Amino acid sequence: MHHESQATEYAEEEDIVPLTAQEAQSLREKNPSYSPWWVVGWQVLVGLFASAIALVLTGKTIFAVSVACGALAVIIPAALFARGLMSQFASASSANAVLSFFVWELVKIGVTVGVLLMSHRWVEGLSWPAMLVGLVVTMKVYWVALGIKRKPTTVQNLTA
Repeated sequence: MHHESQATEYAEEEDIVPLTAQEAQSLREKNPSYSPWWVVGWQVLVGLFASAIALVLTGKTIFAVSVACGALAVIIPAALFARGLMSQFASASSANAVLSFFVWELVKIGVTVGVLLMSHRWVEGLSWPAMLVGLVVTMKVYWVALGIKRKPTTVQNLTA
């Protein structure tokens, strides 16, 4: 019975009114979409910066390399994820987009674990704490990159 009262309550609210073309364009201009490559680019910059800071603070290259390994454990999977989400398959339909998101998220997790494990094999004397610092700092770039306001880019119609 309680569900019926909620349903009628929602039905009594305002009807959804579709946006006009001008309103939709204005909304797009106020809220530009971001390319996943924008985030990956920021992750690369932050990873390089964090590695340089580790080198300056410790004077030991192993700490800089360890931080870089942590950053790469975020950057490489993020680049693969971005590539996968921007593929033609992912943009073919909403069902493909959802499937693509989950598949590439699984790939991202697997590659992250793989890079972490391979770093241990490839880098003699790897500092796990430094690597985890690089991983966490680079991972948190999502919030910074998405918080930075960019000028909206206009898309030109090349077929006209």
